[in-house]
Order: sequence, then structure tokens, then C-alpha cells
Amino acid sequence: MKEIVLNEQEIQEIVKRMASELKEKFKDSDSIPVFIGVLKGSLPFMMDLMKYYDLPLIEDFIQVSSYDGTESTGVIHLKKDITEDIKNKNIVIVEDIIDTGTTLAYLKQYFKVKYQPRSITIISFLDKKPLRKVDLEADIVGVSLNKNQFLVGYGLDYNEINRNVPYIFIPDEQDLEKRNETLKNNK
Repeated sequence: MKEIVLNEQEIQEIVKRMASELKEKFKDSDSIPVFIGVLKGSLPFMMDLMKYYDLPLIEDFIQVSSYDGTESTGVIHLKKDITEDIKNKNIVIVEDIIDTGTTLAYLKQYFKVKYQPRSITIISFLDKKPLRKVDLEADIVGVSLNKNQFLVGYGLDYNEINRNVPYIFIPDEQDLEKRNETLKNNK
């Protein structure tokens, strides 16, 4: 039986708090922040975050990958770049989860070198600090996790499925087998 880690109501309360922290950070800024969602996992979180952030913002997306199934490969592949001009603008990198930190360290350096933004703020719904392999800290974190558990839902996927589940859970072996069968039958 799957274990629910965060239900819908808990998620929404956390996102409201995070949006409030961002509003405080940018309330006196003369530059509208550009929220850059890291596709595909950040999408549900970013949509909720923008709903509760009631100040002007610009949105964009970047897509990178480093996962195969339940494991990070450690190799970053840029699949889709941003389209907004972010030079000398405040950017907010919106991520669903930080584990090794490799992806966000890559993105932070990539944006600095290629686009020269005014500032970079990293916001992540979840943070798995025990897995960190690089020196990287998010500016705003929803929930810090001290266990290395494979999580699914609210943007987190298992081979591209279950991102649309509105809560976060730990799948059991039976759940993973069922999803593998679904994937196999969908090819």
C-alpha cells in the first residue's frame, strides 16, 4: 500500500507560504521577476506558486533531464532553453525537488554565463539534502526531507507517469509493477 507523504491541503499551505516569501523578496524591486520552471516536474508547483504570487511576474520554462527511472544519471541534457531575455533581470528558478543538486548547479552556472541575470533565486518544493553531491542551497524550500525515498505525484514522476497526481506518495513494489505494466502496454 502506498504511503502518502503530503496531501493536497498540506501542499497548498506550503505553496502559499513560499509565494509569500517570494512576494516579500520582490515587493520593492524595480524589475519584474522571471519565474523559470524546470520542466516537466515543476509544472504543478509553478502553476500553484503563480496563483498565490499576486505581484507581476513573467514566466518561462527550461527543460533538462538527468533521470532514468528512479535514478539520477548525473549527466545533464539541455532539451529546451528559455525564450525570455533575462539579462539584468531577477530570475527565480522553480524546481520540484533537489536531490544531488547537480541539475540546479548546472542551471545556475548556465544562466550566469549565457544570460547574465541581475539575481538568481532558487525555489524548490522539496529538498533531499542527504543526497547532495554539490555545494548548492535553495533560497526558499517547501519541505526538507531527511530520508532518501522515491516519491511520486505533484510533478514527480515514475518514467513520465503520475505527475498529475495532486498529492505526493511513496509507491510500493506492487504500485511500481503496475506502472511498469501500464508503460509496457502503452508502447
